[in-house]
Amino acid sequence: MTVFRFILALLLTVSVAVARLPAQAPAQGRGGPPPVVSAQAAPELMSEDPQTEQRTQDRVGFPGHKIIGNLYYVGTVTLSSFLINTPAGNIVINSNYEETIPLMKTSIESLGFKLEDTRILLASHAHGDHQTADALFRQMTGATTMFMEQDVPALQNMKPGGVAHPIDRVLKDGDTVSLGGTTLTAHLTPGHTLGTTTWTFKVADGGRTYDVVIIGGGLQEDARLVFNAATPTVADMWASTIKTWQALPADVFLG
Repeated sequence: MTVFRFILALLLTVSVAVARLPAQAPAQGRGGPPPVVSAQAAPELMSEDPQTEQRTQDRVGFPGHKIIGNLYYVGTVTLSSFLINTPAGNIVINSNYEETIPLMKTSIESLGFKLEDTRILLASHAHGDHQTADALFRQMTGATTMFMEQDVPALQNMKPGGVAHPIDRVLKDGDTVSLGGTTLTAHLTPGHTLGTTTWTFKVADGGRTYDVVIIGGGLQEDARLVFNAATPTVADMWASTIKTWQALPADVFLG
């Protein structure tokens, strides 16, 4: 048997073996059927290494808590959402999934605030796990929605139940958002998505003023930085984003 015939026979054998493999069950979490929403994480999860990525916990509640000044965490175990309280109402970053809105509402109320007092809804990046609930959130609160222009095409295709995605104001790099004495600056930091947005603002706590940075999304584990047909310039995007992050004053760095 020639080398060519041997290789051909080997490839045919492997192909037949793969074809006979049992079908894989749909993945849970992103891309699969929605897992059950839970109000609280299991104790063993709470003691895990925080660097471990647990996508199964996207829809599991996490205690709302103060971070610093008028900045609070109101997200789930693995999906970050932030609330900034001002005398004129709340600013929320990331609505997440529609089915996790009750978890956010509970977190906000546990802090003594009301979801319905939210006046502005912002976001980190246009992925379904952070922005699917935007339309429902605005319906519940009447909040004005503001998102980075490079993410608008992706958001326009994000229509749960066929409802158009609410986009009240399109932001550009360097634009500011103000409410009740708090001003946030939107920084375009592409890579995770084309319009990934890093937010910076100042908070007062204990007689001091602190610079807060909330990054919009890090490098995915399966990211392709070279020979990326969909986004050929993604490596340059990340280089620019890292340079931007390095230049930002940061006393409190979140993501």
